[in-house]
Amino acid sequence: MSHSSSLPLRCWAEINLAALERNLRLIRASLPPHMRYVAVVKADAYGHGLHHIAGRLMHAGADLFAVANVTEATALRELGPGWPILILSPLLPGEEVALVDSDFAATVSSAEEVLRFEAAAAAAGRTISVHVKIDTGMGRTGVWHEEAPGLFTRLAAAPHLRLAGVFTHFASPDDDPAFTAEQRRRFLAALERVPGLPLGQIFVHADNSAGLESLPGASAFNAVRVGLLQFGILPHPHSMLAQVRTEPVFSFHTRVALVKRLPAGTSISYGRTHVLRRDTTVAILSAGYADGLPRAASNRGQVLIRGQRCPVLGRITMDQTVVDVTEVPGVAGGDEVILVGRQNGQEISLTEFSRAADSIPWETLTSVTKRVPRLYKTALGT
Repeated sequence: MSHSSSLPLRCWAEINLAALERNLRLIRASLPPHMRYVAVVKADAYGHGLHHIAGRLMHAGADLFAVANVTEATALRELGPGWPILILSPLLPGEEVALVDSDFAATVSSAEEVLRFEAAAAAAGRTISVHVKIDTGMGRTGVWHEEAPGLFTRLAAAPHLRLAGVFTHFASPDDDPAFTAEQRRRFLAALERVPGLPLGQIFVHADNSAGLESLPGASAFNAVRVGLLQFGILPHPHSMLAQVRTEPVFSFHTRVALVKRLPAGTSISYGRTHVLRRDTTVAILSAGYADGLPRAASNRGQVLIRGQRCPVLGRITMDQTVVDVTEVPGVAGGDEVILVGRQNGQEISLTEFSRAADSIPWETLTSVTKRVPRLYKTALGT
């Protein structure tokens, strides 16, 4: 054991894999039996750690894994062959060789991609699986919904490409139900214009954690993409999955490094953005924006120390954060501080932590830096 491994952690995240597994089972139990579970694990599984998260989801029974790019897919494939992996983002020219070598499914949005992927598969004497993405109003990737039949015709003429799925992406599922309904209508209409589409044999997915407000009436849908919800974070309170009592998987911790008393009138940190109005006991925390505390939470955020809320004073700096502990007796160096999570019956949720920085949970999770070790709780789920 190295000397550094015996030292106390200054800032760390805890990942509860047992809670993750229980969440998957609860989500699956809330869906009809025919609905398949697409586990979205892009961006290092939203900052939780790809290998640990995907390994547990494999154990729990995910049907398909979705990642952002070839690099993430390659890292996921290290866990073993056979697991279906979908790459959601467009592949750069030259990356298509990875589809052949590692058996990834690619997202197809254009005729150019059909030609490129077909050429790579034919040269290798292999077949590549693809999911066609239909742009129903997101305005990013995907073939425009009115042009989708033509792309399916081109795909049918590519003998080395196998259609494994079709999907779309909702632009505003959390705050614009009318437009989400229109996107759903466009998606179904596009599918209806493609004769002979084997919907019962492929993944058909439009909904994610935020967008699943009601089970689609069309029998075409047979899969749902699950991202934040499997980590115990409900992006949209009106989702049909809101009643699923998932557990937080992620918590964020640091420690008190120093406690000191300062007189009224003292300015705190860079920019002198906070001036003490009274004699104040402050605690200097051993974490800052280089660990993932958002600088925008300066003078706004709160932390838990000894189960009590303590406000952030002044600007969050690269390695340290100052908080007011005047009302918390006995605070001492080394005390554990909760940035996200529960302590003595109190909680700061990831959503609250994000709002203090005018951010969103997706950004918060993926902003926790590599300097922060992840500690995994691996007890078996029940």
